[in-house]
Amino acid sequence: MPPPDPKAPPKWRQLADEIAAQIREGIYPPDGRLPSVQAQVKAGKGATATVHRAYQALEAEGLVTTTQGSGTKVLGPGGESPNLLTGAARLERLRRTGNPFVPREAYINPRAMLRSCADPQIADLLGIDLYDEIVFRSRTFVRDDKPTALGLNFIHTRALGPLPELLQTERTEKFRHDLYAERTGKSISAGPEQSTARIASNNELTEFGIDMPPDVSVPVLVLRTVFSDDDGPLEVWEDVLRPGMWHSNNP
Repeated sequence: MPPPDPKAPPKWRQLADEIAAQIREGIYPPDGRLPSVQAQVKAGKGATATVHRAYQALEAEGLVTTTQGSGTKVLGPGGESPNLLTGAARLERLRRTGNPFVPREAYINPRAMLRSCADPQIADLLGIDLYDEIVFRSRTFVRDDKPTALGLNFIHTRALGPLPELLQTERTEKFRHDLYAERTGKSISAGPEQSTARIASNNELTEFGIDMPPDVSVPVLVLRTVFSDDDGPLEVWEDVLRPGMWHSNNP
């Protein structure tokens, strides 16, 4: 047997790509359901953890939605996935309707604080030195009491002068970018939204209400937008999207 190709994607990613292609081909139509995890295991598609991770990736990518006890349903072109509620979309809804939420959505656990920036990517995007102080804001978005995404904001401290409200968790009467523009005369523009994947931290899994064994890594999709004013980068906005709603009792 030839050795495995070290450049090949992991088995869960291969399975997710296979199912995504079948969804595009109509083998699994909109509102149809994917086979259960155990059915996929019996069909030789991989171990339980492999299939779980594949289904989680498909949900993070907006192709399916998983409900505990009801299985995994394929979303159509107009399907509504709570995992796709990103910061850029919220901002657009806020300016269009005055409300950043879709029906049955809210947020919980708002936080606002000064802290050291220990993430080299965030430091680079903000144009600061590693471990410089930043304003950190976070909240957990929920829909029908189900956590759907974590909203994280990493903000340059120069924004504190015109916006001392950044260290408060209460909502302001206007969105902070609009207040900043009014008070400074500087407009804020958004860069392109970029996506990446990484392993969820223990704190993030706790916010999502996901209890996993310590030796199981759970990947999450992260959508990131950099906002800048006339003087350069001002804020990095990240949405950490919830993994698939599953709780594995098997390692």
